Amino acid sequence: MNMTGIVYRPPYEANSLLLQVTHGCSHNKCTFCSMYPDVPFKICPMEEIEADIEEAAEICPDVERVFLEHGDAFVLSADRLSQIAEAIHRKLPKVKTIAMYASIQNIKHKTDAELRRLCDLGIGGLDIGVESGLDAALSYMNKGHTAAEAKEQLLRLTKAGITYSFNAILGCGGADLWRENADATADLINAVQPHLLFIGSLHAQPGCKLYRDMKNGIFKECTIGQLLDEQERLISRLELKDTIYFGSHPSNIVPMQALLPKHKDEMLRIVRETRKELQGKLGEYPVRGGEGSIINR
Repeated sequence: MNMTGIVYRPPYEANSLLLQVTHGCSHNKCTFCSMYPDVPFKICPMEEIEADIEEAAEICPDVERVFLEHGDAFVLSADRLSQIAEAIHRKLPKVKTIAMYASIQNIKHKTDAELRRLCDLGIGGLDIGVESGLDAALSYMNKGHTAAEAKEQLLRLTKAGITYSFNAILGCGGADLWRENADATADLINAVQPHLLFIGSLHAQPGCKLYRDMKNGIFKECTIGQLLDEQERLISRLELKDTIYFGSHPSNIVPMQALLPKHKDEMLRIVRETRKELQGKLGEYPVRGGEGSIINR
């Protein structure tokens, strides 16, 4: 498909058809983000989208999942998303799910009836950067929502039948608030019971505010030991009924995929064993490589 700029997608969308419907991110103000620094937000014309769908129907007519690009495609109105979904189903009849990035504010601007209509059209699997349940962290990260707002909007999604990934970031409370960040984030996750929990750890690329704040000592990042402590504290406080834990992002000290609550004890055992293995490095700060991967692990 025709795509402009760097293309980002969640790792579990590797086999999805990527369809561009917007350029950039409508918020584009998160303290830690450097994904779309020079991409002015705009909506793709419907004619372009339909042409790409026509092309996809010739190249991959049997595709079952579509991921809408760029940064937060769920910002589109319910009417535009319905148009796109209907066009996809006309030309790609085997598509079951139409997924995309979304923000809490994107949900807030849609009515309950609109959310149900979008669900009926196969829209689900939203990838939502909630990041934290701690208001102090959310404010510093400039997410544009509070924990209470996140809870309210995510429960509305569930009521409408729309599945989503709750994305959380270890370390976004910094070295001084890692305990509070773990506790508040666990409380929020427990309250909304997401289908999928995506875990990463905080890292910053040159060009974003967080990178400058880390360099200038304004934001004190967590050590390797604190990140492990936060991960253990978060997992230990999760009380989930049926959630996929997707923690294989390279930014994590302990990458793992699991089911909760089924694998909770095993997950905690792995984190504790990793802490013993890294005993001599617990006071070090992570040295990051590509995609935030920890080199000095």
